[in-house]
Amino acid sequence: MPAPTKKRPVETTVLHATGPWERHEEAVRALTTLGFTVTLDSIPWRQAFPDITDEQLPGVVLRGARSKEGVTQAELAAMIGIPQRHISEMENAKRSIGKEMAKKLGAALNIGYRVFL
Repeated sequence: MPAPTKKRPVETTVLHATGPWERHEEAVRALTTLGFTVTLDSIPWRQAFPDITDEQLPGVVLRGARSKEGVTQAELAAMIGIPQRHISEMENAKRSIGKEMAKKLGAALNIGYRVFL
């Protein structure tokens, strides 16, 4: 039976940084010189979805949050007491989502209301 070996614990840290994309390369170089290994497993969402405009964004977020919760437009409309067509219009950027509506949507979909504004 082989004797158990003792390994020294490996202490690592994971960093997530937020900053201007223009300074990304500079940050990578600085971290590399400190011994960090940079793994980029994501890109800015705007780069991944260049066709989504600022006007469309609240509707896209609404559709995604609704889908994540497994709720239909009709079910969500019934939960917050509005016609289903209003949900459709919000998702398709034909109706804006005000602060009070965002709060109702956030409560119904278990998400912070600010994502809709």
